[in-house]
Amino acid sequence: MTLLIKGGTVVNADQTVRADVLCQDGRIVQVGPDLEAPSGAEVVDADGQFVMPGGIDPHTHMQLPFMGTVTSEDFYSGTAAAAAGGTTMIIDFVIPDPQQNVMEAYRQWREWAEKSVADYSFHVAITWWDDTVEADMVSLVKDHGVNSFKHFMAYKGAIMADDEILVNSFSTALRLGAICTVHAENGELVYRLQQQIFDAGITGPEGHPLSRPPQVEGEAANRAIRIAEVLGVPLYVVHTSCRQALEAIVRARNEGQRVFGEVLAGHLLVDDSVYRDPDFDTAAAYVMSPPFRSKDHQEALWHGLQSGNLQTTATDHCCFCADQKAMGKNDFRGIPNGTAGVENRMEVLWHHGVGTGRLTMNEFVAVTSTNAAQIFNVYPRKGAVAPGADADIVVWDPDASKTISAKTHHQQVDFNIFEGMTVKGCASHTVSAGKVVYRDGQLQVERGAGQYVDRPPFASFYEALKAQAAHNKPTAVER
Repeated sequence: MTLLIKGGTVVNADQTVRADVLCQDGRIVQVGPDLEAPSGAEVVDADGQFVMPGGIDPHTHMQLPFMGTVTSEDFYSGTAAAAAGGTTMIIDFVIPDPQQNVMEAYRQWREWAEKSVADYSFHVAITWWDDTVEADMVSLVKDHGVNSFKHFMAYKGAIMADDEILVNSFSTALRLGAICTVHAENGELVYRLQQQIFDAGITGPEGHPLSRPPQVEGEAANRAIRIAEVLGVPLYVVHTSCRQALEAIVRARNEGQRVFGEVLAGHLLVDDSVYRDPDFDTAAAYVMSPPFRSKDHQEALWHGLQSGNLQTTATDHCCFCADQKAMGKNDFRGIPNGTAGVENRMEVLWHHGVGTGRLTMNEFVAVTSTNAAQIFNVYPRKGAVAPGADADIVVWDPDASKTISAKTHHQQVDFNIFEGMTVKGCASHTVSAGKVVYRDGQLQVERGAGQYVDRPPFASFYEALKAQAAHNKPTAVER
């Protein structure tokens, strides 16, 4: 199949240029001015629009069994909704139950994801430890294209990774050339605070942020960073939501440590007043971890994104409908944690980032696509509009506007955290593997068209040591 995107302005993370884009058989084959459409090619008119790499959401949870239920969004509906917003790849999470064989969980998630309409990959969570887990990490990296492992420092009694697990897993990842990611919240403190707040008679959604104050996130982020520093492994902190965690990241980066930070679109734009809504269903719909913070934390996060100390934007897309959230009607600890956003991430960041001058267009591309591709080692296959790259592209109309609503979104959830927000700048066309899958408000997706994306490891610790030793070996003259 041949597709020509004609008349637009190509925006990559490093440059902006007026050019046409020719795609054949799922790849970009030519980028340049005044390209001729081959016979039989489909032509997309991008005049007055920007042609950018399709978004990469590095943090989603489709079809996740969690807190006694399963998310309402599966891999088919979730990747379709993503495409409607200009996102063409997700990196989801395999989360084994405690003591569950890691490879067994990985195979189950791979099977669930076969219905995806766009490309996907997986981080794999390490939720327990023995020799079989270590062996499975080796197999996942060497044989299955996994180069990142997730560690939940919260959710005591379920999937929480204590310091022993962190040290064992981080050490193994270092040896394999993989990157470690952490959900940074002190699980012991959260557990104690939840009990204290509930015992004090606070049972509604307002108890959720009280039990997870910024300090518990800041402590965990700093602890994970320092463990990674001692071991020498790169670290990626997911959903950074507060100033304390950001400061830990900035401090480590200033010291030369390889630490990356992710921020959610929701944490940039939604504040903690939502938990004080008197309607339970409304307040519970915003329950996620870490919770939404006060406006001063939001401003700090924007500064982190603008300065480059936070490199990626994500959604932590994890949908639960009102009847599922009602499981915690009388006890906020039972409200399933999660909100949606995979469809709206690009447009709210464009409107509130590029539209306000906080971000340039090139920075927008970096934080929505290119940086994630580079950090997780799929660049330049993903994250660039360039010859040889996958033809995953969004054609962006800067003049289009819409009002976000659960009544019109494609996400399989009955609430939208950006409900009523009017945004200017939206995807007019989304191209996945060289095919138009979203056009002027209409999805044209194919179930199962998405492909699993292998992510090769980085140089292992021992390979790096050998390279350094060879570089430092004295020459004959020096001898």
